[in-house]
Amino acid sequence: MAKKMGIKVEEFGFGFPPRMFGKKIGETIYSINWLPIGGFVKLYGEDEAGAGKIELKNKDEKLKIEDEDRAFFAKPLWQRALVLIAGVAMNVVLAIVIFYIFLGISGFKTDLPLLSNYKFFGVTQTNVQEIIISEISKNSPAEKQGLIAPAKVVAVNGQKITDIEQFINIVDENKGQEVAISWSDLQKSDMYITKITPRLVHPKDEGALGVGLVSFSSAVLDYKTTVQKIFSGITYPVNLMVYNLDVIGNLVRISFEKKTTEPLSKGISGPVGIASVTGSILEIKNLKEKILGLLNLVGLLSISLAFFNILPIPALDGGRLIFIAIEAVTGRKVNQKVESIIHTIGMALLLSLMALITFKDIGKLFVK
Repeated sequence: MAKKMGIKVEEFGFGFPPRMFGKKIGETIYSINWLPIGGFVKLYGEDEAGAGKIELKNKDEKLKIEDEDRAFFAKPLWQRALVLIAGVAMNVVLAIVIFYIFLGISGFKTDLPLLSNYKFFGVTQTNVQEIIISEISKNSPAEKQGLIAPAKVVAVNGQKITDIEQFINIVDENKGQEVAISWSDLQKSDMYITKITPRLVHPKDEGALGVGLVSFSSAVLDYKTTVQKIFSGITYPVNLMVYNLDVIGNLVRISFEKKTTEPLSKGISGPVGIASVTGSILEIKNLKEKILGLLNLVGLLSISLAFFNILPIPALDGGRLIFIAIEAVTGRKVNQKVESIIHTIGMALLLSLMALITFKDIGKLFVK
């Protein structure tokens, strides 16, 4: 968009500086940078937009008139706004395209863990209860027969399981007799049937199988009608974003109630956490499920980047748009030094937050 508006693009970077390496093609440097937290476009005259002038680093350097015309600050308000909005818009478009592909491959049906009471719109939603084997005791019948955790219990002796009480009752009724447990590996999405004999006598703090169980709710989203399918690539990412914000809001509320940041900190991840999730997806043996997992993750990251980048946070596009809005209302540009200081503080806070989240994510890798 900057090039379309005749603005000189000095650098197009993946990640944030310091620079790993770069190559200059024409007048633009295309770079790969060390901090994997997005990307940036460095525009000629962008940092000086508040003052409406360009500071020459070299006193002997002469500013060419044509270069000044190509500076970001020299462009009309609407052109500068379009350039800032373009990155956000492309993240939205990318997410929409990815989710159309994702839903097309999945047969326009998918499911999500239900962590709040959010009601998804533009889709037929069915809430289901799932039983998860969260842990397995040592030397228990479950461990000896190769059952692993975490695993989703699908059925016992061919009977579909809908709640923990039902599972326990069936197992207790068959103590000393072999039962066939149908389950799926949550990490690899593979289905298994394991035959186990529940023990008649077991330790006080263990059950007949020696497994720990948790109840887990999920929302099955089925785009059935033609209208639902046509708009699915749009409604799904919007639902995802609003749903995530709803969950984050609940985590913030719980953190305040418990007077600890632990609930919130456990619910967020940075580059290291994202890399860990990506690694888990790549371990999925089923090719279709692996592709769906990667598409879902990339789509979610894209729509998240669009949302957070448009927020009025200094250093982000949304923050820069605020200054353009102020200029549009007052007819005067904000003082260059003031705008520069505000953006610098904003970037410092964002990098500090990223450092804290990264430190937390690294800790997770070494703590069970």
